[in-house]
Amino acid sequence: MNGTAGRSSGRVVITGLGAVTSIGSGAEEFVEALRAARQGAAPISAFDTTGYPHHMGCEVPDFVPEQWITRHSSEELGRATQFAVAAARMALADAGLSEDGLRDRPGLVAIGTTDGESRDLDQMMQTWIENGPEAMDAVLARRVPVSRLSAAVARELMLTRVEAVTIPTACAAGNYAIGYGTDAVRSGEVEFALVGGADAVCRKTFSGFYRMGTIAAERCRPFDADRDGILTGEGGGILLLESLESALARGARIYGEILGYGLNCDGNHPVAPDLESFGRCMRLAHEDAGVEPGEIDFISAHGTGTSANDVTEAGAIRQVFGLQPPPTSSIKSMIGHAMGAASALAAIACALAITRGFIPPTTNHRRTDPECGLDVVPNHARPADLRVVQNNALAFGGNNAVLIMSRYREER
Repeated sequence: MNGTAGRSSGRVVITGLGAVTSIGSGAEEFVEALRAARQGAAPISAFDTTGYPHHMGCEVPDFVPEQWITRHSSEELGRATQFAVAAARMALADAGLSEDGLRDRPGLVAIGTTDGESRDLDQMMQTWIENGPEAMDAVLARRVPVSRLSAAVARELMLTRVEAVTIPTACAAGNYAIGYGTDAVRSGEVEFALVGGADAVCRKTFSGFYRMGTIAAERCRPFDADRDGILTGEGGGILLLESLESALARGARIYGEILGYGLNCDGNHPVAPDLESFGRCMRLAHEDAGVEPGEIDFISAHGTGTSANDVTEAGAIRQVFGLQPPPTSSIKSMIGHAMGAASALAAIACALAITRGFIPPTTNHRRTDPECGLDVVPNHARPADLRVVQNNALAFGGNNAVLIMSRYREER
């Protein structure tokens, strides 16, 4: 870290949200879409799906990067990096802060990702195959380094005293980045952190999930007896974190507080989740947050809609929470699986759920799989007085990350 922000209570709060999703962008559009159970599924346009039996995905429609990217040429940045920059600008504006006010303050930019700019790599390799290496676009080659997801945010906002780090822990990367930022703010090493995740739909990931037999035909149905897999999605989610003292001093709106998180890697299998390991990760998060399972009012599930994930995650939840876990829903039923952005967007959904008093639904639901046995909040948002919520993320390679958030209280 590159500075010392001084002593604080160690309490970390969320004061800004930026979301780019297939169902709406910005905090207001996103929360209304979640309440309305809006669907982001549509035929994929990013690449030619001819030859695949399934063609649906959850792409961000009508995204205009120039609306948010002012210091770069938007063509300098790959689509995932564009999402990260746009979401960061949204979060900053939502927090009521200007880039001038942050420029010389010690801070952190941490962006999680699964694919980085694999969409550009796909295009480069296709050019190589068809026309040879000399025909590859140099602009695309410059966009590919994964470090650009975080560095471009720092450059766009002209932040001169930040650490910029990209965290590639696959589908748990958003929660990893939020945890990293929480520690940095909690310790007083930085005054603010812009954290989250970003990814773009690409042929490589779609093909990989298809080869594993986990691409859904039309809709993602987490925890449903008739589920048939994921829909690959995309987007960017960024949260602005700062110390409670900083937020109170400037009269900021506080969406919620980060109580703690848990991380582990079981290393058991390249792609299959491990029930015992994920149970341990949840317990680590509860211990770090200082909460008991019975205090959790809502779980935002990883909930991919695959057979292996849903049964394993549900089993781990019942192992930790007992026979009557709290309501547990998955927003992937609406926005698809946004890879490295998935848990960051889910964290934003949690913050909005706390402040607006509702639980986002699991859409496309017909009949809960008896092996899952959860209250999945089917098809319609539910009014709820939420005090403490849990955000789950599981990833390939056994990377697990669980985040615990709460409503802001003056005393804790």
